[in-house]
Amino acid sequence: MKRLEVPVRERWQERFDEMGFSFHSMDGLYWREGVCYEFTSGEIDYLEDVTLTLNDMCLEAVDHVLRKNLFHRLQIPVAWEECIRRSWGRRDTSLYGRFDLVHDGESEAKLIEYNADTPTSLFESSIAQWIWLADLFPACDQFNSIHEKLQEAFAGLKRGMASEEAMHFACVRDHEEDLVTVEYLRDVALQAGIDARHIFVEDIGYSDQDRSFRDLDNLPIANFFKLYPWEWLMADEFGPHLLKDPFRMILEPAWKMVLSNKGILPILWEMFPNHPNLLAASLSPLDGVTHSVRKPFFSREGANIAVFAGSEIIQETGGNYGEEGYIYQEYRELPRFGENHTLVGSWIVDNRPAGIGIREDSTPVTKNSSTFVPHFFKP
Repeated sequence: MKRLEVPVRERWQERFDEMGFSFHSMDGLYWREGVCYEFTSGEIDYLEDVTLTLNDMCLEAVDHVLRKNLFHRLQIPVAWEECIRRSWGRRDTSLYGRFDLVHDGESEAKLIEYNADTPTSLFESSIAQWIWLADLFPACDQFNSIHEKLQEAFAGLKRGMASEEAMHFACVRDHEEDLVTVEYLRDVALQAGIDARHIFVEDIGYSDQDRSFRDLDNLPIANFFKLYPWEWLMADEFGPHLLKDPFRMILEPAWKMVLSNKGILPILWEMFPNHPNLLAASLSPLDGVTHSVRKPFFSREGANIAVFAGSEIIQETGGNYGEEGYIYQEYRELPRFGENHTLVGSWIVDNRPAGIGIREDSTPVTKNSSTFVPHFFKP
C-alpha cells in the first residue's frame, strides 16, 4: 500500500459536474486530485476476504442478539423488538453497507465500525474513481465492482416486484451529498427496469384510512429506499406507523437496526474474542488498554468522539450525540502516509464484497470533511 503523486487531469471538476458529482470540492477540497493509493493484487484479495468475514460475523451477531434478547444493549426501544424479529425472520433484503477499516498493508486490518444503514461516499467509490482509473491507469485495475453488483441487486429486487409497483427513494432536503447518493441509486434502479421515483423525507405523508405512507401525488409507497437512519425514524412523529410493516420492502430493512449502531462492537468482541480483524470493545472503560476511544451509540461523521490515554482525554470532537450512551473501543490510530491519516472503507453489496473507497484527514478522526482519494492495483 503506497501513496503516490500522479498527474492532475484537465477539466476534472467540469467532468465531475457533468456526471452529477456536484460536491467534489465540498469544504474547499473533498476529492483529492493528483494523489492516489497503489495496492498489490494480494492486498486486494486480503481486503475482499476480510470484508466477507466481517459481514458473516455481523449476520451471526444479528441472530445472536435476537436469540439472547440483547436489544437493550443496543439502545433499541422495546416497542421495536418485534418489528426487528419479523424483518429478520423474513430475511428482508439488505442492499449495502460499508466497513471502515484500519489498514496499512502490513498488519491485520481492524474494524473500526460498520456503517450498516445509511453509508455515503458511494458515488465517488463506484463511479468517480473508476473514471479516474480509466483516465490515468487504463492498463491497471481497481477493487471496484460496486456498480455492477448494485445493478445485479436491483435486478433481483425487480424480479420480486409486481409489474405496476414503484420504488421510492428518499433523503432529507437541502443535503447535497445525500441527494447525489440517492439519485445515483435511483438511476441504477431505473437501469434495472424499476419505476424509481424520488421524494424528500419531508414530503412523505401518511393515510390513516388505509395505513399507508403516500407521495406528493397521493400514491401509496410500497417499496422504499431511505437514506435516513432508523434511529431518526423511531423518534419521528410518524415513526410508530412503521411498527405495522406498511412497506412491502424497505431498504435498509428493520433488522439492520441491530448493526447500525456502535453497540454491536462489544457484542462482536464477546462473540469473537481476540479475532484478528476486531478491536477490543466494551460498554464500560477497558482494562489493560493504554489508549482507547469513546463513541456514542449513534454518532455520525466523527461527532462526539473522545480518545483517551489512560483516563485522560487527549483528543475530542464536538457534536450533538452522547445522550444515548457510549461504547469504549481499543484505540488503533489510522496509518499515516506523510501527514495524512488514512481510512479504508470496504463496501458490501447484496452480501458480497464490492470495492473500497479511501478517506484522508489531517487528524486521526475521519469526519464528513475528510477527503476522498482514489486507488488502483496492478493485475
